Amino acid sequence: MTTLDDVVELARPEHFLMTVATLRADGTIQASLVNAGVMNHPLDGPPVLAFVTSGRAKLGNMRDRPQITLTVRSGWQWATVEGRAEIIGPDDPHPGVDAERLRLLLREVFTAAGGTHDDWDAYDAEMVEQGRSAVLVTPTRVYSN
Repeated sequence: MTTLDDVVELARPEHFLMTVATLRADGTIQASLVNAGVMNHPLDGPPVLAFVTSGRAKLGNMRDRPQITLTVRSGWQWATVEGRAEIIGPDDPHPGVDAERLRLLLREVFTAAGGTHDDWDAYDAEMVEQGRSAVLVTPTRVYSN
């Protein structure tokens, strides 16, 4: 059985780069690359796969069709996480997340995905300027080769 811990082990040497796939309204797949990591859900605790994005296509697709798939590969090994996306951001407010909590959440997701920063204030300002959102994926299926 593949677990989220297995996903992290594959993702670490690849700088946590994963392909994310969302479903467009016409039934075709939209795919892109994100840095994603595993963390506990910031509001209710279970582990989730998380990434930060401002991608208009990804966010629009996830709002309308929250089913999502992320795949990581390292060498000939790969793992896929399927699940349901929850968006928390400036255009997707959550009752338990105010502006300060969102600022900290974006940092938490970034560091879970292997990110570091020399100037967190500059990071925070860039996240606001770009309208970045946190995407939390609750896994429904995790599998690999």
